Amino acid sequence: MPPILFWFRQDLRLEDNPGLFEAAKNGEVLPVYILDDEAAGEFKMGGASRFWLHHSLKSLDASLGGKLSVFKGNSKEILKGLIAEYGIQGVYWNRCYEPFRIRDDSKIKAELQGVECKSFNGSLLWEPFGILKSDGTPYKVFTPFYRKGCLNAPSPREPLPAPSLTIIGNGVKEDLDLLPNVRWDEKFAWDIGEKQAQDRLHAFLSHGLNGYKEGRNYPDKTNVSRLSPYLHFGQISPNQVWYGAQKSSVQEGPDLDHFLSELGWREFSYSLLYHFPELPRRNFQEKFDRFPWQDNDLLLNAWKKGQTGYPIVDAGMRELWQTGYMHNRVRMIVGSFLVKNLLLHWHHGEAWFWDCLVDADLASNSASWQWVAGSGADAAPYFRIFNPILQGEKFDPEGHYTRRFVPELEKMPLKYLFNPWEAPSNVLRDANVILGSTYPKPIVSMEESRDKALEAFKTISVS
Repeated sequence: MPPILFWFRQDLRLEDNPGLFEAAKNGEVLPVYILDDEAAGEFKMGGASRFWLHHSLKSLDASLGGKLSVFKGNSKEILKGLIAEYGIQGVYWNRCYEPFRIRDDSKIKAELQGVECKSFNGSLLWEPFGILKSDGTPYKVFTPFYRKGCLNAPSPREPLPAPSLTIIGNGVKEDLDLLPNVRWDEKFAWDIGEKQAQDRLHAFLSHGLNGYKEGRNYPDKTNVSRLSPYLHFGQISPNQVWYGAQKSSVQEGPDLDHFLSELGWREFSYSLLYHFPELPRRNFQEKFDRFPWQDNDLLLNAWKKGQTGYPIVDAGMRELWQTGYMHNRVRMIVGSFLVKNLLLHWHHGEAWFWDCLVDADLASNSASWQWVAGSGADAAPYFRIFNPILQGEKFDPEGHYTRRFVPELEKMPLKYLFNPWEAPSNVLRDANVILGSTYPKPIVSMEESRDKALEAFKTISVS
């Protein structure tokens, strides 16, 4: 059987891997991973993602008996060298949808003359070019995209089993230098790999899906799947999650429907990135090009470090730094605070999340930041400004999440936990809190910053 090179990318698994499955059917397989930072350019992986990739490749290599070949450099040149060395007759891979990958994949297919190049869908339930409005244009609003487009399209394919592989190659391992500077491997406590992704799914379906629609808003509850990094790196496929959820004990109702629609939001983000490849850098709504953003490094650094003086915001930013993850409700709170209360460009938030999130994903990150800024597709209105005091009181009602990540306020009574600057001096003293010393004073006034945001929005609302 002819040797086939299978090129692993954002599909670091054996089960339900369409490209690998087809490669195994057609020949002996040379499994390869290539880190091509030059092709990624400004969108090369951040520190937290590199930590995840490091452990992901170790896990995948073990699943392949130590025979995964790992390289760093220009993908096209490395592939050409391997084709010549092993007499490769076919190069198979699963498609990615970042603009730079689409561009480079097209060039590789064109230049690998005499070699069968085949790509497959291994990361989406529905590919972006298959979900269009009746006039052939892409959807810009989520609900019709998902309800009319996706759910009326052919059902996603059923998951595939792991293939029977005959592997060639000795498992070359180039140094990818994935753990520089910040020792992310010492910071984060994640179990990373294909089996661990399945374990996470099963735990969520058993203990988190029931009550998901409401419970997902509370960062101290277990009603979130935490599958996003596994999905991004492809240690589990959306098809496995889609059908796994439907086969769970929660057979129907609002919890299941809402969870499946969250997978739909992931699809919507990829559709936006595919059809509007400038999404990570350009405002989807052009009027925001005129928005009077501020430049203030002091405010930005206080936000990054979780030192804003608003406890729920600080808890979220510290969760991000300490775990490489942030609860989705809190992501919206800290995002709103950055762009609306601090009037700092969403690019700053997008860049910080890109470096610090283990689930950093170009489609979801850019679409979500544009959504919270008000500049994106189907975005939250700019005048919808989250009040971090009320958000904390509503979604962390016992204060467990906030006290976990802001331990300086551990003894603060719940009445003043989210607004400690309003606490009487005796309450602050009893809680061992010295504002401006042990915990910062608010870096902006909530009322004044809200008014400034609304005035700024008016400047771009006039036609």
